[in-house]
Amino acid sequence: MTIHQSPETFGYEAFLAAHQRKEVLRFIACGSVDDGKSTLIGRLLHDTKQIFDDQISALQRDSRKHGTQGQEVDLALLVDGLQAEREQGITIDVAYRFFSTEKRSFIVADTPGHEQYTRNMATGASTADVAVILVDARQGLTRQTRRHALLVSMLGIRRIALAVNKMDLVGWSQTKFEEILAGFTDFTKNLGFAEVRAIPLSAKNGDNVVLPGTAATWYTGGTLLSYLEDVPVHEEALAAPFRMAVQWVNRPDSEFRGYSGRIASGRVRPGDSVTVAPNGRTSTVARIYTADGDLAVAGEDQSVTLVLADQVDASRGNVIAASDRPMQVSDTLDVRLFWASESPLAPGAALLAKIGTVTTNATVTAIRTRIDPETGQPGPAETLSANDIADVTLTLDRPVAFDAYAENRETGGLILIDRETTDTAALGLVQAPRRADGGARIPTTTEVAAEPRKGGFLAKLRGLFGS
Repeated sequence: MTIHQSPETFGYEAFLAAHQRKEVLRFIACGSVDDGKSTLIGRLLHDTKQIFDDQISALQRDSRKHGTQGQEVDLALLVDGLQAEREQGITIDVAYRFFSTEKRSFIVADTPGHEQYTRNMATGASTADVAVILVDARQGLTRQTRRHALLVSMLGIRRIALAVNKMDLVGWSQTKFEEILAGFTDFTKNLGFAEVRAIPLSAKNGDNVVLPGTAATWYTGGTLLSYLEDVPVHEEALAAPFRMAVQWVNRPDSEFRGYSGRIASGRVRPGDSVTVAPNGRTSTVARIYTADGDLAVAGEDQSVTLVLADQVDASRGNVIAASDRPMQVSDTLDVRLFWASESPLAPGAALLAKIGTVTTNATVTAIRTRIDPETGQPGPAETLSANDIADVTLTLDRPVAFDAYAENRETGGLILIDRETTDTAALGLVQAPRRADGGARIPTTTEVAAEPRKGGFLAKLRGLFGS
């Protein structure tokens, strides 16, 4: 007779609570084809004991059928799940995997190395805190290595782990490792990375991935996992000004009105002055309500309901922001676009733009330049094809609140949606407020709110429709 432990005896609640309190790090693994990204992630999962016995059995069976490691287990098959990936031995789609250690929980995106799937790589990088860029020690820095370094810098990732893989195949040569590091450092010196940590490793054998290797006696740094466990995360988001997009208005009865959403950046406390963008109405925070009770302070990535001291006009699509650091508001945006659709993009194209919780009509009024993804240099372009990166101007059918992506990744990003198919057509990064009227700056949300009272808005209407 089998006796099962009760939830109370096992301590499920304490177990789940401990995991919920863990900090989550999102990171991306990228590099050229065959650099070993999928094998590296498989090694992380295997050596942190995140694989069940039945998965090991299936992996051994699949390795005999699809593997590339002879009689050995092919850890890449833990990640490469598509049939086409296994047949070609490459990653095509972005594969997300979860694993956890005593210090942190991790969500890793295994992204394709092939140039054809650059758009998939950009998708995975858009939500990552850290990038692990793999380099095959035999090949050194390649065209795709430089391309991916440039892409992750464009997407706002500031911390890089340079994983020099397959060091066992070059005899753990310190000279080769230092040569690769010097070349990468020289290429990225103007890309704005806050940190580049170089780690020599062998994903196939496991050296310096989770457990320290013994072959490279000259290397005294830590393993890749130890770096991922200790690298600072969310520092920029917590230091950024408070932003929370309203997802819905919580009004269970006539006595309660709150605005629910996930805090994109910064912190908020009762008594803080906030502004609702884009209408510019101001108030103060009266309560921070949650299902577990009121909070004295709430920060980035928490989902809360804010109760304001005043009855203000706020609904889904608005953003509640710190009054002392207001958001920009405009119906014209300069955007760096990662075009993903197979259909070409030309000026005049009409799409849907989703910015935070607001979806609005958008027209591409100009393609200003196409960016060379290897050098970052701009050049002329009349149309865009799949995987192109370009700076474009978008005109929206309503003013929206935003920050420049370089200042806030959460409130400076958008996606473009094909109106007919509803497919995601592009990922966009707002570069800077679009200037109008010969360089006049865009008004703040407070000034926008005051404009109707000054007659500016009515004056525009009269100019359009006559008096």
